[in-house]
Amino acid sequence: MSDYILSDETRARLKRVSTASIATQLFKRGLRNQFIQGVVPVSPKSETMVGQAFTLRYIPAREDRNPLEVFRNADHPQRVAIETCPPGHVLVMDARKDARAATAGSILITRLALRGAAGVVSDGGFRDAEGIGALDMPAYFARPSAPTNLTLHEALDINVPIACGDVAVFPGDVVVGDRDGVMVIPAHLADEIAEVCAGMESFEDFVLEEVRNGTPIIGLYPCTMEENQQKFDAWRERTGR
Repeated sequence: MSDYILSDETRARLKRVSTASIATQLFKRGLRNQFIQGVVPVSPKSETMVGQAFTLRYIPAREDRNPLEVFRNADHPQRVAIETCPPGHVLVMDARKDARAATAGSILITRLALRGAAGVVSDGGFRDAEGIGALDMPAYFARPSAPTNLTLHEALDINVPIACGDVAVFPGDVVVGDRDGVMVIPAHLADEIAEVCAGMESFEDFVLEEVRNGTPIIGLYPCTMEENQQKFDAWRERTGR
């Protein structure tokens, strides 16, 4: 598990940047596969999800190990993950991209939200998706799925390295989710990416403003003309960004 602790400053910066900007900056550093594939918001939220990863790994269920009675076990990993995910963290679930059965439902996810989690991500399904979508806490999944996890998934390991949507997720990595989807930032890069992306977002806001005013894109994005750099410098002076 990473020793990194997400600071309030970095969290606040990441809440103001897009997953697209993060993807670009990670690509510049040689990281091409940090966008979790196949997950969407259960219900879009106005605030960006930011938190360190706390993980849960599912394996294929075997019938002799997963009758309904297993939920009576106080040590059942799915329940334990809900009760031990630290406040401010994102619970990330590895369902092997199999959404034919749920990885959680509204009761468990409501409990997770009330315990102060920053969000939840599963590359499988959720049951009672409408109830999950009504929560303030951001949630991402592949699609709604009514069958209980026990029909296809066995919750096995808590807070270990997992795969989620074809991305390697290590405990402590920084997870950022917006309306486009979810990016995973390796913990050791989080502060650097947050700082660089803050400046990148300012520049892209300037570019969008220029494009709306009719400025041609060549020489503007990327900025290869001195006159556009001067216009950006003046824009930053004017806007305080």
